[in-house]
Amino acid sequence: MRVRGVKPFASAVGLLLGLLCAVEAAKVNKHKPWIETTYHGIVTENDDKVLLDPPLIALDKDAPLRYAGEICGFRIHGQNVPFEAVVLDKSTGEGVIRTKDKLDCELQKEHTFTIQAYDCGEGPDGSNMKKSHKATVHIQVNDVNEYSPVFKEKSYKATVIEGKKYDSILKVEAVDADCSFQFSQICSYEIVTPDVPFSVDKDGNIKNTEKLNYSKEHMYKLTVTAYDCGKNRASEDVLVKISIKPTCKPSWQGFNKRIEYEPGTGSLALFPSMHLETCEEPITSIQASIMLETNHIGKGCDRDTYSEKSLHKLCGASAGTVELLPAPSNSVNWTVGLPTDNGHDSDQVFEFNGTQAIKVPEGVVSTTLKEPFTISVWMRHGPGSREKETILCNSDKTEMNRHHYSLYVHNCRLVLLLRQEPTESENYKPAEFHWKLDQVCDKEWHHYVLNIEFPAVTLFVDGATFEPFLVTEDYPLHASKIETQLTIGACWQDLSGHDNDTETLSDARMTQYFRGNLAGLMIRSGKLENKKVIDCLYTCKEGLDVQLPEEVASSVKVEFNPNQSSLSLEGDDIESFEKVMQHISYLNSRQFPTPGIRHLRISTTVKCFNEETCISVSDSEGYVMVLQPEEPKISLSGIDHFARGAAEFESTEGVTLFPELRIVSTITREVEVEAEAEAEAEDDPTVQETVVSEEIMHNLDTCEVTVVGDELNGDHESLEVDLAQIQQRALEMSSSNVGMVITGVNTMANYEQVLHLIRYRNWHTEALFDRKFKLVCSELNGRYISNEFKVEVNVIHTANPMDHANNAMVQPQFINQVQHASVDLSGHNLANTHQASVVPSAATVVIVVCVSFLVFMIILGVFRIRAAHQRTMRDQENGKENEMDWDDSALTITVNPMEVCS
Repeated sequence: MRVRGVKPFASAVGLLLGLLCAVEAAKVNKHKPWIETTYHGIVTENDDKVLLDPPLIALDKDAPLRYAGEICGFRIHGQNVPFEAVVLDKSTGEGVIRTKDKLDCELQKEHTFTIQAYDCGEGPDGSNMKKSHKATVHIQVNDVNEYSPVFKEKSYKATVIEGKKYDSILKVEAVDADCSFQFSQICSYEIVTPDVPFSVDKDGNIKNTEKLNYSKEHMYKLTVTAYDCGKNRASEDVLVKISIKPTCKPSWQGFNKRIEYEPGTGSLALFPSMHLETCEEPITSIQASIMLETNHIGKGCDRDTYSEKSLHKLCGASAGTVELLPAPSNSVNWTVGLPTDNGHDSDQVFEFNGTQAIKVPEGVVSTTLKEPFTISVWMRHGPGSREKETILCNSDKTEMNRHHYSLYVHNCRLVLLLRQEPTESENYKPAEFHWKLDQVCDKEWHHYVLNIEFPAVTLFVDGATFEPFLVTEDYPLHASKIETQLTIGACWQDLSGHDNDTETLSDARMTQYFRGNLAGLMIRSGKLENKKVIDCLYTCKEGLDVQLPEEVASSVKVEFNPNQSSLSLEGDDIESFEKVMQHISYLNSRQFPTPGIRHLRISTTVKCFNEETCISVSDSEGYVMVLQPEEPKISLSGIDHFARGAAEFESTEGVTLFPELRIVSTITREVEVEAEAEAEAEDDPTVQETVVSEEIMHNLDTCEVTVVGDELNGDHESLEVDLAQIQQRALEMSSSNVGMVITGVNTMANYEQVLHLIRYRNWHTEALFDRKFKLVCSELNGRYISNEFKVEVNVIHTANPMDHANNAMVQPQFINQVQHASVDLSGHNLANTHQASVVPSAATVVIVVCVSFLVFMIILGVFRIRAAHQRTMRDQENGKENEMDWDDSALTITVNPMEVCS
């Protein structure tokens, strides 16, 4: 059966299905692009292309449909990502990642971000565009070796001990700013300095290749460089200082071995920077002794070298001292024959070689010494001898040869023999006093003083007291009228019964000769020497000194020996001890010290907590160099030629020899030239260094006036001076037929005043026309001597009015000798005329005499005017040398005209 409505319905359904199929066919971009889930990339700092693994490729299942199957781009997600993704081929989906800016590995070595791929959609307008899932991208930035190594320190320092090899002395270290392991790592170090005993390994450890020696090199300076693994060298090399320290030996360190002392500068610190190296050993106490060695200077150290008699007076000794070994002079000559040992400081030292001795003249020392009395002497002796060696001996002059008293050396013993003079009692009495002393035979100078107050005898050696260890007794001497002889260096023993006047003796009459050196042998009768004077005589003018800081004065004990040539310190705090050492100084109070070396030695003893491991400090040595002092030049000046009337010479006052004497002492100093002057001096080779003379004040100890020519005739001439004035100035005077000697330590001004007082008298001047004298002054026992100042005195003879006129005419003979005379009167000597063969008449004689007298008066007037003018000029020029000083006060001629012209 057919149904009429079925066919149209079917048609409608078919149409609907067709429409649905058409719509489904029109939808072409059905799939999303696909990429890998993870990418790893590498990029170099100086490149912009990233190498990815796997490559960046996006796939789309819609391919090969246009647009829907093509990839139009990649999108990167993240903040500040310095990369961008670019499509290289849309159809294949191939792309690349590249940098947008220059990368810096040192700032960021890795980058991570996400990326998506996008297709092109359904058409050119990108409609219905699809995107892939997000993939993770890891990119590593590869390093470029753009940085060089840099050392962490600007320099390196290290200290090593000598004689030791180290595995590593120090380590140098450099760093590299590159980010990669290869370029940021230091692969090697290198010592650039050649020929040094060191090496460095790849880690920068420096070690020595041989044992180091402090005496060879105190410090090494090395230059070290570094290389990174890319073979870049360090931008700057580094300096390495390696100090060599001596093997730790406990010792004093930090002071100069040579210390220069400028005379006149006071005290000089010897160890201002000294410290004790204890090698880190804890100590509980410390002791040190500092010794200044001066045995080679003078008599054991620097002392004033005035005569022994002057030194006794300066030290306050009482009067009555007799010097038995004086310096030879015109008035004191019994030591002339002895060899002397005058050093740089002019100590008067006499040498006795076992064959020489001297006799002391009679009257110098009383033969019977009044008790008490003192004997003092400087002696250097050694080694000992089995024979007696006599220093001083008083024995019989003839026949019996008895020794009344003597001082001698025997087997390193000092012995005093003192025999008592005859007395009523014949009992035994002390006669020999023995002292056994190391000082007697040690070949060093020592000062001996014997205070004798019978029966007690006290000996001082270098100021220290010694009692005799043995005293032997003997009977007093028998009464005798035999005279005694005092000798030095041996004992007088007359075997022939005849006297010998030779001053230096070397014959069979002498025995027990002394071998050594003696100086300053003195005897004082009637009084003992006190300890203060003895210490003064022995005390040195140079020595050690220390000014203790207040903060350490109580913690360190300080002791000096008597002459301050050594001191000892003791304390328990090393810091305080070092401060005291730093304040020890050398002092020389002499105005003109002896130049040369004074050795120093420091001996130290240290106690520690552990006595078994206590350190031992070796002795330290150095020396003080006393520089040459600027030596003074003593100059004597004044009127050296003048004339006086005969009446003045014959008067009780006499003629003053040195009325305008001037004593000046100068030293010459070099003056530093300024820079401009130095430059001129260099350009001009003739320019000399500038020196100036500076006047200084110091003492004199001797002035000697001697006659030039014939000796003084005591019958009619003498040199005189006011003794009261000399004694007032603590000076002494001795005179002889050759002149006068003034001695004593005193100022140049006082010597000037005394010398102004010296007068020459002659009470028999008829045959005297001139007299010449010489003056010499000196200091320090002849160390510095003045010039020889010579004075010539002329005698003006006046006419006697009672004599015949022709006797008055002899005066022009003297006038003719005067330097200022310009008229020669020798041809007018009437004495010769009177002796002519032709005898004139009386009238002729009278006329000739009158005319001659008139001529003489005219010439004499001319001379008087000229002499007055010369004297005025001399007064104006303050006594210029070589001027004639005319004194015409006594030149008075009285003539009776009636007697010669009538």
